[in-house]
Amino acid sequence: MNRKNNHTEQLVVTALFCGIIIILNFTPIGYIQLPLIKATIIHVPVIIGSIILGPEAGAFLGFVFGLTSLYNNTFTPSLLSFAFSPFIPVPGTAHGSWEALLIVFGPRILVGVTPYYFYKFISRFLSKKHDMLSFLLSGIVGSLTNTVLVMNLIYFLFCDAYGKVSHIPVNMVYNAVLTVILSNGVPEAVIAAILAAAVCKALKKFIQAKASTAK
Repeated sequence: MNRKNNHTEQLVVTALFCGIIIILNFTPIGYIQLPLIKATIIHVPVIIGSIILGPEAGAFLGFVFGLTSLYNNTFTPSLLSFAFSPFIPVPGTAHGSWEALLIVFGPRILVGVTPYYFYKFISRFLSKKHDMLSFLLSGIVGSLTNTVLVMNLIYFLFCDAYGKVSHIPVNMVYNAVLTVILSNGVPEAVIAAILAAAVCKALKKFIQAKASTAK
């Protein structure tokens, strides 16, 4: 009976996180339009869900994150939206590319997986008194999973197109990619880590208190 209740609770919490992701997608802070690319905080509930609910639920939340990115880049495109939506023509062509689906879904699904396993790994070396640090580091790993994989996949799959929209030579594209990782990815990682750590800490206390009451 308890196992059934726990499964139901997990489904409810997963649905709640899905709702948060979808709501964020339709708010100005969900995807922040920058000159070349969109910054985001939507990966934060994915990271939290990964740590608290596990990699399966986290991967599903990452998939929902990918869906919101696909929607956003299709209907409110930026210069780089061709790399996130097969419905946006790649510069120099009259059509989009299916490879955009690898970028829009692959890294986002992994955002829901890597924080869980990193948290489990780092917790072996840090005591429970340092749980906040474990959450912070896991949040950083989850956020950088998104930024580093997305930008590197753009480089490997759309290097020439990136150069065209950025007005830079192809041999300078990876330098531009590194600039985006540092200028966008690092602040995103810091924000994600702080938010994820605070929420995970609170949720873990609630779960532990509920478990103690049940006993």
